[in-house]
Amino acid sequence: MLEIKETTLADLKNIQRLWADGDVMRFVGFPEGLHEPEEALRAWIEELSAVRPRANHWSIYEDGVYCGETNYSIDEQTRSASLDVKLFAAARGRDIATKGLTHAIREAFRNGAETVWVDPAPENARAIALYRRLGFTQKEMPAHVIAQGEDPETNLYFELHRN
Repeated sequence: MLEIKETTLADLKNIQRLWADGDVMRFVGFPEGLHEPEEALRAWIEELSAVRPRANHWSIYEDGVYCGETNYSIDEQTRSASLDVKLFAAARGRDIATKGLTHAIREAFRNGAETVWVDPAPENARAIALYRRLGFTQKEMPAHVIAQGEDPETNLYFELHRN
């Protein structure tokens, strides 16, 4: 059974392990993984808790086994939300990313987003196929997304509107 639950302090060791996995993190610029100390993750979850529901993060479990994460963050000025989903290799290809990302999309729209977007690396063919299956369309990266630090030279841009 798949469980998508709001991330809490109890999930931090799993997130730390996920982010440290170079296979998981290679498409987001960390081919050796991102090695965050527990204190940094505790500060991150506290900051996240303070801004919910403008942003949120979920831990994904299948039959009690941690598979990965999904999240959104809404820019209140543009009412657009960035999205992400990351899974361990063992959890890929089994519809878990679809269910996790669909959950994040639904919650972002429920909490005020009018548009959701992703910015995959061009070589991340599986992610791009997932976004297209969910109805995202590829467009030119908007200025407000670039202003958030995203790079149109290294990443593609896909968006999905609430309607």
